[in-house]
Amino acid sequence: MLRVNSCIRAVLRPLRRGAWGLPFLAGALLAGPSPVQAGEASLDPTEHWELDFDTAVLWDVTGLATPLDYTFLPQILTLKTGAFMRRAWGDGDLVVRNRFSLLAEPIVQGPESYFVGVTIAPSIEWWTRTRTFCAFFSIGGGFGLMDSKGYQVPGGQGQDFNLTWFMYGGVRYRITDHLSATLGVYFQHISNGGQDPVNPGVNALGPTLGIGWHF
Repeated sequence: MLRVNSCIRAVLRPLRRGAWGLPFLAGALLAGPSPVQAGEASLDPTEHWELDFDTAVLWDVTGLATPLDYTFLPQILTLKTGAFMRRAWGDGDLVVRNRFSLLAEPIVQGPESYFVGVTIAPSIEWWTRTRTFCAFFSIGGGFGLMDSKGYQVPGGQGQDFNLTWFMYGGVRYRITDHLSATLGVYFQHISNGGQDPVNPGVNALGPTLGIGWHF
């Protein structure tokens, strides 16, 4: 009987030792991203690079350029650097970052069918100290290509190569250490800058939805 009890204790001893670690193992497996504490962040997004994807619908602001109605569906992939300027402001921090974007914009209403291009701009952002909320604004420009139809359709664009500039503002909510969501308003101007006699230009405005990955 004594030998049986000794055998049982020998079998249960490692199980008891392992049981102490089970709560810690379960916690590690089930834990989500580290919570953001007041006054600090487990990952400060302003110090890291970021990859964003935004989708939008822009409608021509009638009467400011071409007489035609245009509708664009921009798909915007943006790479942002860490902040190169920073200043405490209010209950948060004002930072400035570099922003580089690739544009792929189907034109669902208008004589042309697409616009593709690149833009560069600063991103001016105000983040709360906990880094959970951000208000942002960008203004910049670039260039791109479209299948121009200005010599076939009055009011269409005069050449394939065009210049563009934009204004973009909105808010960002940080969901996890690495993931955030955005809601914004985007204004875009496209024209050839007088390089072609046909140059009505397009001014378009509309809402955006986006998601960002901080790394």
